[in-house]
Amino acid sequence: MRAVFLDRDGVINHNRPDHVKDWSEFQFLPGALTALRLLTNAGFRIFVVTNQAAVGRGLMSIETLEQIHARLRDIASYHGAQIDDIRYCPHRPEEQCHCRKPQPGMLEDLAARHRINCREAYLVGDALSDIAAGQRMGCQTILVKTGRGASELQKPELRRYQPSFIAPDLLGAVRWMLAEEAVSAPFATLPLPGAFVLPQ
Repeated sequence: MRAVFLDRDGVINHNRPDHVKDWSEFQFLPGALTALRLLTNAGFRIFVVTNQAAVGRGLMSIETLEQIHARLRDIASYHGAQIDDIRYCPHRPEEQCHCRKPQPGMLEDLAARHRINCREAYLVGDALSDIAAGQRMGCQTILVKTGRGASELQKPELRRYQPSFIAPDLLGAVRWMLAEEAVSAPFATLPLPGAFVLPQ
């Protein structure tokens, strides 16, 4: 079964310059829930890997972050998608840990725990640091233009970390992945009625 690693902020939900610090600040990007459902229906295992320096900076507790992720998984499930696991790095960049992307620690941990062959996996992110982490593990990588993606495309480092594909958003990335895998899921191409009405 194929696996896909997804960055969170800027890929699944809107990126905020002041961090997503509680659920009230979490907003799904258009098409994100549909994309997650497409992946699930096509048999992909979905893993989220996210840098969350707000924890290390004291702006948010680990308990709050885990509550956000629990709600994310619940709403994804409500819309027909399954997020198999989530890893986060709580450290500040200056701590130079092995888990903060572009380091591959979160991917290594998930690959070992879930027996993922990363050379048959994909990574989707909105930053070159995401792409670098995926490439270090041998994944096919997709840079989306949402979040920081459009500005990342202007960086000279793009030549060094050339992604496998550049997509307008997560839904575009998923459609490319399904084409690469020759997976047809026509029954899941349209949003469910009320797809962006969140449960209370």
